[in-house]
Amino acid sequence: MTASPALRDVPAGSYAFLPGIAPFSSGVVATPGHQVVHATLRAPIPWRDGFTLIDRHLGEQGRPRAALCAIELRSPAPFSFGGFDTFNAGYRQLLGEWGLLVDGENPIARTNVAPLVGAPAEPSLYAFGYTIAGATPRPTFVCAGAGELRERAAGAEGIVRHGETSPDAMREKAAFVMRAMQARLAALGGDWSDVTMIDLYTAQPIETFLADTVLRPAGPAAIHGVRWFPSRPPIAGLEYEMDLRGVTRELVL
Repeated sequence: MTASPALRDVPAGSYAFLPGIAPFSSGVVATPGHQVVHATLRAPIPWRDGFTLIDRHLGEQGRPRAALCAIELRSPAPFSFGGFDTFNAGYRQLLGEWGLLVDGENPIARTNVAPLVGAPAEPSLYAFGYTIAGATPRPTFVCAGAGELRERAAGAEGIVRHGETSPDAMREKAAFVMRAMQARLAALGGDWSDVTMIDLYTAQPIETFLADTVLRPAGPAAIHGVRWFPSRPPIAGLEYEMDLRGVTRELVL
């Protein structure tokens, strides 16, 4: 594995992260001699209670809080841009209280979407990733969720094909996000052959663009297919989100 010079180490957590924005990093990769474990909850629980569960689980595994490297949330509905910022402020504050920020940067990768069916009543923990000791033949990593937002500061005007959901528009949105995933994957020192899970999040049909825009560019990872979560991205106006991971251990708690 050839790591990107852009990566920053989290020695206490045994991983490195690709810097992103204040609420989350763009991705994480375990350092040599360690691996990322992905754990999914059987049912989401309110996110603050979820951190209590994470704390207990890490303790049972003999791992420090710093081993937490990825979070997946489920929300009742998409936020406004302002509402998303408000939620993220409280979320980041908790990470600070846990001592997880690195020189003010947030190392934790994250995905946060709103399911069309079965959404929780409040933002809730759905899954998380953490590191444990143990070498793997391939790098283990998580690429954080990304939507079709070109420029965060531009608000809705920064969204690719904003307000459009035609097959052509969805293909363009998916292609934009796929390029972001490719860049993150490369920066983490991984390759499509290392990917074990591709997750797609959209309320729109995916059949018109899935093969040409996602699976073929994914090369060897295409054999694993994708998981489609009928969901909306976390900010109103976005229509498509995607994340990736490459792990050797998947748990259900």
